[in-house]
Amino acid sequence: MSGKAKTDSSEALKQLTYLAAALKAPRITEAAARLADHARDGGWTHEEYLAAVLEREVSARHASGAQLRIRAAGFAARKSLEEFDWDAQPGVRQQIAALASGGFLTEARNVVLLGPPGTGKTHLATGLGIAAANHGHRVLFATATDWVTRLTDAHRAGRLPNELARLRRYGLIIVDEVGYLPFEQDAANLFFQLVSSRYEHASLILTSNLPFSGWGGVFGDQAVAAAMIDRVVHHADVLTLKGASYRLRNRGLDTLPSIRTQDPAD
Repeated sequence: MSGKAKTDSSEALKQLTYLAAALKAPRITEAAARLADHARDGGWTHEEYLAAVLEREVSARHASGAQLRIRAAGFAARKSLEEFDWDAQPGVRQQIAALASGGFLTEARNVVLLGPPGTGKTHLATGLGIAAANHGHRVLFATATDWVTRLTDAHRAGRLPNELARLRRYGLIIVDEVGYLPFEQDAANLFFQLVSSRYEHASLILTSNLPFSGWGGVFGDQAVAAAMIDRVVHHADVLTLKGASYRLRNRGLDTLPSIRTQDPAD
């Protein structure tokens, strides 16, 4: 490259730096400098070079946005689907892979993960939540009891309708550990309102160690439980995980007293 060409290139990069800063896209400068020689050597057109530079900026923004959404989701721990022990649950691998594409979110479908403690329900729910965040969806994660506390606080403050409307703007809400603790009647009614507010509007993922037939005892009212289950499963994928807890492996134990022999989906 001649001296004049180097000078022209340097001036162009300075201009790019200024323009990238004005656009609040500083990574454009780095991508433009990194790709310049490659573009010249490869004989790229101006359009190809511009597209390559902008593609890197968009990819970087998507990655940055996904990390922000993952941090804001409130996961108890970050657990990806890639880290899951599929040998322990081979029966659901294909279904989870299909769900990870995010199609269920655009259709406002739900996912219900049922099974004994320690079979990977929370891991899979978290992994699907992280996948959703990577696809651009806002996600919130909490246990069922934490959700009830949140709704109770909103109700007492007289802002429950506003809170439910705000939560509908999240593409995915994950409710972990449904059934571990029973709810008082008021709490059950608030949880029902959360489910109803999202029905056919936005997606839920719920995990539970109990079959649907046991949800009446959790919510203290068979009618409320039936109405809730009806809304949850109307547009839903229900996956049943089986086997002993992974926490019991190599402990000389095969089962826990709380594990039922009944199929959790019954």
